[in-house]
Amino acid sequence: MKFVQTNQAPAAIGPYSQGVIVNNLFYSSGQIPLTAEGTLVEGAIEGQTHQVFSNLRAVLEEAGASFSTVVKTTVFLTNLENFAAVNEIYSEYFEDHRPARSCVEVSKLPKGADIEIEVVALVKQ
Repeated sequence: MKFVQTNQAPAAIGPYSQGVIVNNLFYSSGQIPLTAEGTLVEGAIEGQTHQVFSNLRAVLEEAGASFSTVVKTTVFLTNLENFAAVNEIYSEYFEDHRPARSCVEVSKLPKGADIEIEVVALVKQ
């Protein structure tokens, strides 16, 4: 196992890593809308979602992967009424690439965030 750590995404807020590479797969920890400095992006779901994707891009790049190598995502929302807005932004980052995805509503997320996304991706050899 190789643990992934980058200063371009927020540090883990608990006893875990930003992600782990096993063989040629990268498993990210869930990313919430924290800046790399640890400030929570509050307000509209659109701004929060863009911050989550910025964090995901940083950990993917550190792992030697990218959005185009993601095979599975899991999206956690505190309100499924935000699904359409999140879906629109999600499609900007994945364009024609369509990884498998799960999306679930949860009662709460860390730091009071409204969205969290985790990914599994192939690491470029």
